Amino acid sequence: MKQRVSIVENILTANDDLAAQNQALLDEKGILGINVLASPGSGKTSVILQTIALLQDRLKIGVIEGDTAAVTIDADKITAVGMPAVQINTGGNCHLDAVQVANGLHQLPLDKIELLIVENVGNLICPASFKLGTHFNIVVASVPEGDDKPYKYPNIYRGIDALILNKMDLLPYIDFDLDYFKAGIKALNPDVQFFPLSCKTGEGTEAWKNWLLTRLQKN
Repeated sequence: MKQRVSIVENILTANDDLAAQNQALLDEKGILGINVLASPGSGKTSVILQTIALLQDRLKIGVIEGDTAAVTIDADKITAVGMPAVQINTGGNCHLDAVQVANGLHQLPLDKIELLIVENVGNLICPASFKLGTHFNIVVASVPEGDDKPYKYPNIYRGIDALILNKMDLLPYIDFDLDYFKAGIKALNPDVQFFPLSCKTGEGTEAWKNWLLTRLQKN
């Protein structure tokens, strides 16, 4: 039993060491990296595309896309709007790791990127355990998912820097208790930055854009 725990610890330590190397490379190139986490269907890719639309006149942006299957659906959406993207197939694994991100970084034109967005694999459990080397962790939640997710998946919310609540345009039509949701978040992570927004209507996107720009200035 002790051996099994030791193996797990060694794997995570090796991942964390490589994550530190990834971040050092980003720092050397002057790139801010954000890790976007969410469950499937929350609108991660929509948020990324909205972010690109908001910032493309001011910043050079690159994207690493993680999926469990050998598809390029999301990366194709990014390249279609003129930004470089790398698609990573995890081979069925439920998260990206520092090795995969390192491989992705070497395929991107880092000298021409100021903001790196990593779209992690869609789920609320595994990605919380693996550092990638990005500077900030962002969770994208959505109104249709329900207001109980912070209570059911607490670990993903504890280590994040910002929380986006997407699809706010659906709030009048779905039984979602915003106060209950926010109370769950506050109990886990009282200092997290909270951005309720809608990629469809543009509601709240300006505040998200300004937060990112401030992080870029401080990086």
